[in-house]
Amino acid sequence: MRWTMLIFALGAIMMLGACKKKVAPPPPPPPPPPAAPTASLTANPNTIDKGQSTTLTWETSNATDVSIEGVGAVQPSGSQSVTPAESTTYTLTAKGPGGTQQATARVTVNAPPPPPPQPTATEEELFSQTVKDIYFDYDKSDIRADQQASLQGDADFLKQHATIRFTVEGHCDERGSTEYNLALGDSRAAAVRNALVQAGISGDRIKTISYGKEKPFCTESNEQCWQQNRRGHFVYQK
Repeated sequence: MRWTMLIFALGAIMMLGACKKKVAPPPPPPPPPPAAPTASLTANPNTIDKGQSTTLTWETSNATDVSIEGVGAVQPSGSQSVTPAESTTYTLTAKGPGGTQQATARVTVNAPPPPPPQPTATEEELFSQTVKDIYFDYDKSDIRADQQASLQGDADFLKQHATIRFTVEGHCDERGSTEYNLALGDSRAAAVRNALVQAGISGDRIKTISYGKEKPFCTESNEQCWQQNRRGHFVYQK
């Protein structure tokens, strides 16, 4: 009787155990999120003169799309020479499944120094560049009509530079005697002086001298050369 009851109890326990539902195992943990990109960007050198180049060097990780503003798409890591025309901040952008990361590098471009100022012409240089000699016809000392514009230009300059003192030299071509040409040269120098005085230039500023044919500007024996020697020549007085 005791064994019968024991067997019955064991059977009941087994039946109760068989009726319980099976418990599902817990789900696996979710995968970790993608790693965020990393990025670095340098410029060497970071200061250059205009027209020079610098090298950009960059490194990224966990990125599938990498670009540098002003350069374009680039490899995840690398270097490239650039020649910016002005100071520029380069921005690298690295994108990947884990997000976006940026890095910057500043390149300073030094502007070229201004050109040195042009030297200011001295009064003597201005005199030599501006004042024109007055030319004469053969054996004449009157001022020709085609020389009036030069004479007026000389007078205008001398009015603007009222402290300048100068000499008018009278010159002749080689024809004629020495004595005759000295007198003719004197007449030519005096004609120029008188015309300047009439134009408003003080006579105290003007000296005259005649060299006749003794100091020719040209030594060939032809009309073109002789014309160069028939003149009133201006000399700055220091």
